[in-house]
Amino acid sequence: MKGYSFPSTAAEKRLEQIVNRGLHIRKKDLSAVQKILEDVKKNGDQAVLSYARRFDAPGFKIESLRATPEEFTQARTRVSRHFLKALKLAKNQIEAFHRRQLPSSVIHTERTGTLLGQLVRPADCAGVYVPGGAGGKTPLVSSVLMGIIPAKIAGVKQVVMITPPTSDGSVNPHLLVAAETAGADAVFKAGSAWGIAALAFGTQTIPKVDVIVGPGNIYVTAAKKLLAGEVGIDMIAGPSEILILADNTANPDFIAADLLSQAEHDALASAMLITDSPGVAEGVSKAVEIRLKTLDRKAIARKSIERFGLILLVPDMETGFELANRIAPEHLELLIEDPMAHLSQIRHAGAVFIGPFSPEPIGDYVAGPNHVLPTAGTARFASALSVEHFLKKTSLIYYSREAFLREAESVIRLADIEGLSAHSGSVRVRLDTLKKEGYQ
Repeated sequence: MKGYSFPSTAAEKRLEQIVNRGLHIRKKDLSAVQKILEDVKKNGDQAVLSYARRFDAPGFKIESLRATPEEFTQARTRVSRHFLKALKLAKNQIEAFHRRQLPSSVIHTERTGTLLGQLVRPADCAGVYVPGGAGGKTPLVSSVLMGIIPAKIAGVKQVVMITPPTSDGSVNPHLLVAAETAGADAVFKAGSAWGIAALAFGTQTIPKVDVIVGPGNIYVTAAKKLLAGEVGIDMIAGPSEILILADNTANPDFIAADLLSQAEHDALASAMLITDSPGVAEGVSKAVEIRLKTLDRKAIARKSIERFGLILLVPDMETGFELANRIAPEHLELLIEDPMAHLSQIRHAGAVFIGPFSPEPIGDYVAGPNHVLPTAGTARFASALSVEHFLKKTSLIYYSREAFLREAESVIRLADIEGLSAHSGSVRVRLDTLKKEGYQ
């Protein structure tokens, strides 16, 4: 893992290469996805069936689109009690954290004669996309929990999950058990852009939803981008990324392990270390090489490290925090002395992991906060998936006669300035009527 001294021209060039890689969707992919969306909108189940047979399960049948009660029953017999125990822990802790996010409707009457407020109401139906995970061999159970649980807490009436079928037309039993545990109302077997389209437009079998959340490949991402506005979405997410700020108190082997925990996701993932300790920088570089040799996904992780891995040696940690805010990483680890004292210096990050025993994977699975996070620098303005993604806020406005009279002239002046005579007319007609009735 190559290191650079910062500031320097070489370090700046390498950093720009990584942070500006962004999320680039090719025009030909957008065009291909647009055709898929139009096909599903027009042909419904038949289009979904055609794509499933072509890309996922050659013998797929229309009646297999929805997972049956028998499939859920069988799934429960195929998972271990150890899995169920871990699943329950994760579910309970994710649920407890997200319950604290639930806002309340508010009404206030601070100005005489007025009632102003905000109604908080859930969407009617939400769709949670869960990637196939190597054809069902590596089921992304955590994505099930992180998508379904906040929707249920928000009060969404119908929460459905979609995921690609395996080659035999089934769904990995761990995914089905996780969906049932999280509270999904139905699971449908549809993947990629056609699955997203089915949720957005509805088909004969798959319900039309109001909000779609969940990670996916470039086709899923492109579909969500094109359909934003047709439905609500969580975010346009790019490849995973981690930035670790470390000083001389940090354990290089911990750092190497944490960097690789993200590098193994995807060849486009980025893993960066910023440190003011030459010893830590050297130790991490060596530890990464040693650990790479033992990984199951070492080819992916190595490509990620070579393309988007970085060690920056900075003159002091103040510079490190400035760079961290510039990068605005998805995951930020603080492996420094007294990290709590430095939290106020962090302005932009999807999630912050504090201290040596809070590695990023803890947040992926059991800590409680959502692991669907803004990437590619979007933490400058975006937030983690939350209960609020499934809620809408409706304003309430009531004026008494007296309150109307008190403020009517101000409305007329502002509307006339904007050249909106019908707006001022709406107020004038009431004002004139009240004056005729003797109100001033």
